[in-house]
Amino acid sequence: MIDIHCHLLPGIDDGPTDIQTSLRMARALIEDGVEAVICTPHILPGLWHNTGPLIRSAVSRLRSHLANEGLQLELFSGADAHIAVDFAVKLQTRDIPTLADSRYVLVELPQHMGPVLIKQFFFQLLTAGYVPILSHPERLPWIVEQYAIIESLARSGVWLQITSGSLLGDFGRTAQYWCERMLNDGLAHVLATDAHDAERRRPNLSKGREAAAKRIGEREAENLVSIRPRAILHNEAPENVPSPMGQSDVPLQNA
Repeated sequence: MIDIHCHLLPGIDDGPTDIQTSLRMARALIEDGVEAVICTPHILPGLWHNTGPLIRSAVSRLRSHLANEGLQLELFSGADAHIAVDFAVKLQTRDIPTLADSRYVLVELPQHMGPVLIKQFFFQLLTAGYVPILSHPERLPWIVEQYAIIESLARSGVWLQITSGSLLGDFGRTAQYWCERMLNDGLAHVLATDAHDAERRRPNLSKGREAAAKRIGEREAENLVSIRPRAILHNEAPENVPSPMGQSDVPLQNA
């Protein structure tokens, strides 16, 4: 399995505070059957001022620590980047890193603000040649009233990343419901841990995969945790990657 959304880097955001916690997380990932992780610290204006160079340097340091401990876990750089007006510009300058230097980029939307210009934002990224991946849409409070927006994004080229813990009920019944709904509707592209520590929000991808398999079958569960994540690492074009069940493409309008 491959985890494309994990806060594994120490002392860089609200993930692990020290290298010892990062190493415990790495061991838990390995024990869970994860072979590669994309390290995705927050980039959030006004709070987490991480940049591409800073993140790549932190990934390099953590690789050295893993090697010293004899831990076999591949690491790649990325970010859980919050939507911002200069998002596209920072992608071009690499201040916002894509996932494993691919065309795929993880995007975080506001928790407490309605999606006023969301379609326009994602349209711009898609037309610039990126494949945006919306992180944990099931935990957006406004999804209840705006699920049609999420559905429209997914059917027009935006990938959806749901969280293993959400599917398992760790974030409450509402987040679990929307995870299950997106799986049932054939909208979810990737399952990831969004792990932040070694206890409360520890890696749990295998349990999430098992829950997904019970709902949508083994083949699609494997697509969620292995086939599509590996396609991201290899920078494959999205049209060459298996689509979620029953999904048909509908172009996103710049409006």
